[in-house]
Amino acid sequence: MLDIYDSDIATVVYSPAGRGSGVAYLGFTPRTYFEDEAASPPTDVEREAKGLADWWRERRGGADKIAHAAKEDELAIYLAEDQDLAEIEFDEDEDVDDLDDGEILVEVKAARFLTALGLPVPEELSDR
Repeated sequence: MLDIYDSDIATVVYSPAGRGSGVAYLGFTPRTYFEDEAASPPTDVEREAKGLADWWRERRGGADKIAHAAKEDELAIYLAEDQDLAEIEFDEDEDVDDLDDGEILVEVKAARFLTALGLPVPEELSDR
């Protein structure tokens, strides 16, 4: 399941979880976005990338160790980690046109994430 909230957070719920928790985030984590440690459990990008790669391998009927490790690395790029908003540096002089859309809109990142998993991209995301 993929649930997008306010173009900043996407919650990914997957089952079976494999070595992951079964929940990962794209964009910001709820803990970061809401600046509230109680908003979600702490995230572990490496653990979730392993769990999602396990899910991907099972879904496709297997994968060798090299392909599995490559998929872990690929998926980790999309996953959000807990951050302190006060420590996130925003460059006010940076031209927004120079940023990749996947860094601005979680919908774009979600479409790319689904593609990386070999899943269909919903029409609402495919036009981004």
